[in-house]
Amino acid sequence: MPIKPTSTLSRTISGFGMIEVLVALMLISVGFLNMAGLQTAAKKAGYDSLQRTSAVILARDISEKMRANPVSLNRYITAGNGVGGGTLSEPAQGCTLAEQCNPNQLADYDLWLWEQALDGATESRSIDGNDTNTGGLVAPTGCITGPGGGAAGVYTITIVWRGLNELTNVSQDACGTGLNRYGANEEYRRILSISAYIAA
Repeated sequence: MPIKPTSTLSRTISGFGMIEVLVALMLISVGFLNMAGLQTAAKKAGYDSLQRTSAVILARDISEKMRANPVSLNRYITAGNGVGGGTLSEPAQGCTLAEQCNPNQLADYDLWLWEQALDGATESRSIDGNDTNTGGLVAPTGCITGPGGGAAGVYTITIVWRGLNELTNVSQDACGTGLNRYGANEEYRRILSISAYIAA
């Protein structure tokens, strides 16, 4: 059996080495792509978690304000599709001190402040000379339902916002539906609803 010349043998060996390097590079590239995909998924999950946490805090906030002003519970109940997106005008009476407002004025001011918090109006930045809200929820809607006339009973606070991924919406709650904010079939709608008994 003839012996190959040294130059041919080294070319064959270096050819195998190049294939191994290319396979290793391909595996590393696939690994980096998977890591980037995981990071994107983690960022989306973190963002959704932040939105839900904000919604819980905002729902608890308005329920405590309602408990503190039981005389005017009927003023907190939202009409139609709820509040959000600047649907409420700032009340003429700013209730910065308790003695400045009667219970009805305080309820109107509380509801307006709640909408401002939902919209993130307290946090803004200037983009091309226009102030843009940067806090709050994405396309929020807040709804409050309860016994007629502001009587003692169970009040339900529902907050809706726009999520990042499509979901099948199984909720029967109508808060925020029909506003064209959450997709054609409301598939981006996220809902948080809490109920609390409030004594009048």
